[in-house]
Amino acid sequence: MSTTALSCGNVERAARPSGDGVQWFDVPATPGRDDVDPLVAGTEERLVVHGTDADLAAVVLRLLRKSRLTDLVVGYVPVADSPAARLWGLRVGDFDRALIAAPRPAALIRDDSGGVLLGEGTIEPITGQVYCDDEQVLNGAAVSITISPDPAATPLPEPTADPLSAMLEPAADGLLVTTVRRGLLRRRRDVTRGRAVQASFRSATVRRDGVAHPRPMEKWVWYRHTEDLQLAY
Repeated sequence: MSTTALSCGNVERAARPSGDGVQWFDVPATPGRDDVDPLVAGTEERLVVHGTDADLAAVVLRLLRKSRLTDLVVGYVPVADSPAARLWGLRVGDFDRALIAAPRPAALIRDDSGGVLLGEGTIEPITGQVYCDDEQVLNGAAVSITISPDPAATPLPEPTADPLSAMLEPAADGLLVTTVRRGLLRRRRDVTRGRAVQASFRSATVRRDGVAHPRPMEKWVWYRHTEDLQLAY
């Protein structure tokens, strides 16, 4: 098996296994186009990311840009407990699963600012209106809104050459929206499933996989991508 493995940032080199068919590369934290694209071009089967959720999102974004989502298996070795690790049932430092586990389709969430979401996105606090598909999940103030891929989402059907068949396919859910509000005695948490989220709100910071967007925003959209990530989990 041909596997390209990326150590992102200052991760522990001694922990990573070596073996036939596995080639390791040291790349910066949240690697960009120049770091990832040449390595992706030479990868045929599996790409493993050893780092944080933000590192994983940065690498997957490059796979999206290079149209490699469907033909590459992605393994993830988290360096610490994280939303993505909990979401997909991954253990810190579990190289074996990342290197040999069979892939399963995982819903990939995109946003209208050109990013992807592998663990969770948050707006905290938030005052405004939020819709999940046609359902209004917030009209007013909340402690937070959190969006994450839905691990129970139905895999998307294989692409078809028949555009009419594609139009008739029911839209599959793919994301979870968790709204946390203050209550009299304790906070109330509501979870909604859908395919897309549209939010309009007072100026606030949006965080994606632990990284804050560089400037305050007043609108944001998350939605399920038309292709699933082939994730080893």
